[in-house]
Amino acid sequence: MGSGSSEQATGAAASRLIDQRLLDLGDWRAETLARMRALILEADSEMTEEWKWATPVWSHHGIVCTGESYKKAVKLTFAKGASVPDPKGLFNSSLEGNTRRAIDIQEGETVDARAFKALVKAAVAINLESKSKPKASRAKSKPTPK
Repeated sequence: MGSGSSEQATGAAASRLIDQRLLDLGDWRAETLARMRALILEADSEMTEEWKWATPVWSHHGIVCTGESYKKAVKLTFAKGASVPDPKGLFNSSLEGNTRRAIDIQEGETVDARAFKALVKAAVAINLESKSKPKASRAKSKPTPK
Protein backbone atom coordinates (compact mmCIF):
# COMPACT_ATOMS: atom_id res chain seq x y z
CA MET A 1 0.00 0.00 0.00
CA GLY A 2 1.17 3.54 0.70
CA SER A 3 4.37 4.71 2.26
CA GLY A 4 4.88 3.71 5.87
CA SER A 5 1.95 1.31 5.78
CA SER A 6 3.52 -1.14 8.24
CA GLU A 7 4.60 1.39 10.85
CA GLN A 8 2.61 2.43 13.90
CA ALA A 9 1.87 6.07 14.63
CA THR A 10 -0.40 8.31 16.69
CA GLY A 11 -1.49 11.93 16.49
CA ALA A 12 -0.24 14.07 13.61
CA ALA A 13 1.94 11.30 12.17
CA ALA A 14 -1.05 8.93 12.07
CA SER A 15 -3.23 11.63 10.50
CA ARG A 16 -0.65 12.04 7.73
CA LEU A 17 -0.62 8.28 7.10
CA ILE A 18 -4.42 8.25 6.94
CA ASP A 19 -4.34 11.22 4.53
CA GLN A 20 -1.88 9.26 2.39
CA ARG A 21 -4.14 6.19 2.43
CA LEU A 22 -6.99 8.35 1.13
CA LEU A 23 -4.77 9.68 -1.66
CA ASP A 24 -3.58 6.16 -2.51
CA LEU A 25 -7.16 4.87 -2.73
CA GLY A 26 -8.30 7.82 -4.84
CA ASP A 27 -11.77 6.44 -5.58
CA TRP A 28 -15.17 6.02 -3.93
CA ARG A 29 -13.46 4.20 -1.05
CA ALA A 30 -11.39 7.32 -0.30
CA GLU A 31 -14.52 9.49 -0.31
CA THR A 32 -16.36 7.04 1.93
CA LEU A 33 -13.48 6.62 4.38
CA ALA A 34 -12.94 10.41 4.49
CA ARG A 35 -16.64 10.99 5.26
CA MET A 36 -16.68 8.37 8.01
CA ARG A 37 -13.42 9.75 9.44
CA ALA A 38 -14.98 13.22 9.63
CA LEU A 39 -18.05 11.83 11.41
CA ILE A 40 -15.87 9.94 13.91
CA LEU A 41 -13.89 13.09 14.72
CA GLU A 42 -17.10 15.18 14.96
CA ALA A 43 -18.66 12.64 17.33
CA ASP A 44 -15.86 12.86 19.89
CA SER A 45 -13.54 15.85 20.26
CA GLU A 46 -11.02 13.75 22.23
CA MET A 47 -10.71 11.02 19.59
CA THR A 48 -7.11 10.08 18.75
CA GLU A 49 -6.12 8.98 15.27
CA GLU A 50 -3.69 6.08 15.14
CA TRP A 51 -2.11 3.92 12.46
CA LYS A 52 -1.83 0.22 13.35
CA TRP A 53 -1.84 -2.95 11.28
CA ALA A 54 -1.53 -0.77 8.13
CA THR A 55 -4.98 0.58 8.96
CA PRO A 56 -6.52 3.81 10.32
CA VAL A 57 -7.55 3.39 13.95
CA TRP A 58 -9.59 5.78 16.09
CA SER A 59 -9.16 5.55 19.86
CA HIS A 60 -10.41 7.15 23.04
CA HIS A 61 -9.33 5.22 26.17
CA GLY A 62 -8.99 2.19 23.93
CA ILE A 63 -9.78 1.38 20.33
CA VAL A 64 -13.16 2.65 19.17
CA CYS A 65 -12.97 1.48 15.56
CA THR A 66 -10.73 0.73 12.61
CA GLY A 67 -11.25 1.78 9.00
CA GLU A 68 -10.25 -0.93 6.56
CA SER A 69 -10.53 -0.62 2.79
CA TYR A 70 -11.14 -3.59 0.53
CA LYS A 71 -11.81 -3.86 -3.19
CA LYS A 72 -15.60 -3.83 -2.81
CA ALA A 73 -16.12 -2.29 0.64
CA VAL A 74 -14.97 0.08 3.33
CA LYS A 75 -15.26 -1.73 6.67
CA LEU A 76 -15.54 0.10 9.97
CA THR A 77 -14.93 -2.41 12.74
CA PHE A 78 -15.93 -1.41 16.27
CA ALA A 79 -13.69 -3.15 18.79
CA LYS A 80 -16.47 -3.54 21.38
CA GLY A 81 -19.36 -3.28 18.95
CA ALA A 82 -21.29 -6.20 20.42
CA SER A 83 -21.82 -4.04 23.53
CA VAL A 84 -22.85 -0.93 21.57
CA PRO A 85 -26.59 -0.30 21.17
CA ASP A 86 -27.45 -0.15 17.45
CA PRO A 87 -31.12 0.90 17.21
CA LYS A 88 -30.81 1.86 13.52
CA GLY A 89 -29.22 -1.47 12.55
CA LEU A 90 -26.02 -0.04 11.07
CA PHE A 91 -23.91 -3.06 12.00
CA ASN A 92 -24.12 -5.44 9.04
CA SER A 93 -20.91 -7.49 9.33
CA SER A 94 -18.98 -9.50 11.95
CA LEU A 95 -22.29 -10.15 13.69
CA GLU A 96 -21.47 -13.66 14.91
CA GLY A 97 -18.85 -12.85 17.56
CA ASN A 98 -19.20 -11.71 21.16
CA THR A 99 -16.98 -8.63 20.89
CA ARG A 100 -16.66 -6.87 17.54
CA ARG A 101 -19.23 -5.55 15.11
CA ALA A 102 -18.62 -3.93 11.74
CA ILE A 103 -20.28 -1.79 9.12
CA ASP A 104 -19.48 -2.72 5.53
CA ILE A 105 -20.12 0.17 3.13
CA GLN A 106 -20.17 -0.63 -0.56
CA GLU A 107 -19.95 1.74 -3.51
CA GLY A 108 -23.00 4.01 -3.70
CA GLU A 109 -24.13 3.30 -0.13
CA THR A 110 -24.37 5.96 2.53
CA VAL A 111 -24.58 5.62 6.29
CA ASP A 112 -26.96 7.67 8.43
CA ALA A 113 -24.62 10.30 9.92
CA ARG A 114 -26.59 10.88 13.12
CA ALA A 115 -26.95 7.15 13.84
CA PHE A 116 -23.26 6.55 13.10
CA LYS A 117 -22.14 9.34 15.43
CA ALA A 118 -24.39 7.85 18.13
CA LEU A 119 -22.56 4.51 17.69
CA VAL A 120 -19.20 6.26 18.05
CA LYS A 121 -20.33 8.09 21.19
CA ALA A 122 -21.68 4.88 22.70
CA ALA A 123 -18.43 3.03 21.91
CA VAL A 124 -16.42 5.79 23.62
CA ALA A 125 -18.73 5.62 26.65
CA ILE A 126 -18.15 1.85 26.89
CA ASN A 127 -14.37 2.42 26.74
CA LEU A 128 -14.58 5.07 29.46
CA GLU A 129 -16.79 2.85 31.62
CA SER A 130 -14.42 -0.11 31.33
CA LYS A 131 -11.45 2.11 32.24
CA SER A 132 -13.16 3.36 35.40
CA LYS A 133 -14.19 -0.07 36.71
CA PRO A 134 -11.81 -1.48 39.31
CA LYS A 135 -10.21 -4.78 38.40
CA ALA A 136 -11.92 -7.77 39.97
CA SER A 137 -9.92 -9.13 42.85
CA ARG A 138 -8.88 -12.75 42.87
CA ALA A 139 -9.35 -13.11 46.62
CA LYS A 140 -11.16 -16.25 47.66
CA SER A 141 -14.57 -15.59 49.09
CA LYS A 142 -15.12 -16.55 52.70
CA PRO A 143 -17.72 -19.22 53.34
CA THR A 144 -20.91 -17.75 54.69
CA PRO A 145 -21.72 -18.78 58.26
CA LYS A 146 -24.78 -21.00 58.71
